[in-house]
Amino acid sequence: MSTLDAGLTRRPSRSAAMTTFSTEVFDNEVVPSSLGSIAPILRIATEIESERPRVAYLCRFYAFEKAHRLDQSSSGRGVRQFKTALLQRLERDNASSLASRIKKTDAREIESYYQQYYEQYVRALDQGEQADRAQLGKAYQTAGVLFEVLCAVNKSEKVEEVAPEIIAAARDVQEKKEIYAPYNILPLDAAGASQSIMQLEEVKAAVAALWNTRGLNWPGAFEPQRQKAGDLDILDWLRAMFGFQRDNVRNQREHLILLLANNHIRLHPKPEPLNKLDERAVDAVMNKLFKNYKTWCKFLGRKHSLRLPQGPQEIQQRKILYMGLYLLIWGEAANVRFMPECLCYIFHNMAYELHGLLAGNVSIVTGENIKPSYGGDDEAFLRKVITPIYRVIDKEAKKSKDGKASNTDWCNYDDLNEYFWFVYTYYIGAS
Repeated sequence: MSTLDAGLTRRPSRSAAMTTFSTEVFDNEVVPSSLGSIAPILRIATEIESERPRVAYLCRFYAFEKAHRLDQSSSGRGVRQFKTALLQRLERDNASSLASRIKKTDAREIESYYQQYYEQYVRALDQGEQADRAQLGKAYQTAGVLFEVLCAVNKSEKVEEVAPEIIAAARDVQEKKEIYAPYNILPLDAAGASQSIMQLEEVKAAVAALWNTRGLNWPGAFEPQRQKAGDLDILDWLRAMFGFQRDNVRNQREHLILLLANNHIRLHPKPEPLNKLDERAVDAVMNKLFKNYKTWCKFLGRKHSLRLPQGPQEIQQRKILYMGLYLLIWGEAANVRFMPECLCYIFHNMAYELHGLLAGNVSIVTGENIKPSYGGDDEAFLRKVITPIYRVIDKEAKKSKDGKASNTDWCNYDDLNEYFWFVYTYYIGAS
């Protein structure tokens, strides 16, 4: 396991003598934002503390080491204090948790508890459509974390083989975790179809519209993911072609479905049938999303990139593709959202590339569809489009010297955004 940085000279040891500290109970509520991925581990440690103290200790120990891997220099805000407090908690609990250990080794202890948890909680709760979705989703998350800790403990104790039944259980948990995915409002995973909100005709209509991927050519490298995930929708296709992040796609999928469903339910007269997305709802959302973009194009004297096909069957799909693309750009824009005309510029060019992809332009070298100019590989949009722009913003912000520098020495958001009001007129238009 990894060593600590110079700022934390003590390293917790499972055999170290117990020391006394007056620190308060340590839980996931005080985890620094930069270490957010370890919060579930600490939550689980708190929940199982009374039942199996040693397993809780092992979870915290693993969380400590993971925190150190994430920020070895403890440079993040609150990270050094967090590590120190967690270290003290580990040293305080080591001896008492060791005394309460049921098995002879830590590896056997957590292996025993993992089997017990899988049988008594996971399998007991998994009752098909009658299962409590919230409790079952939490149980699968807990089991996944426990297996992660189990593997780390086995590695530290040089345990080479894991019991076949545990491997089988872990494989089952991993598959079910993807089915019972966390969600905000709409349970769009395979287990959510029976939920009340998913029975609304307007929601069904919006979901069905996003599932219409007829005529879209998927990249060959994405085929294994399609086979594994089953049916994929329009936003998945945009991710495959433009390199958006998975979680951004999940968030904007729910966002777009709710926008479409909310406008669909307000229509008068009511559409027939209700479970088919009405074009009026699509147009209402599209007009709101692209109002500023069309104003930007008009100011520059440029034709917008919202090109619709001739056939009525593909028009709705094309509109949803444009809306999905815009929301995915916005979802990963971070501080660039304060520069709306910059977003217009990004969307204008990517929508033009989208039109080329849909037109079936293929590479004479690879024989596959031409990808966006920045590549389109996994998470490419964030790394190759947003990050370079943000670095310019960050550089200019540092020139301000915390607001003490003259306004003529640095550019603020308005100055940078103003560039995208004239970029076509003075640069592209002149070439």
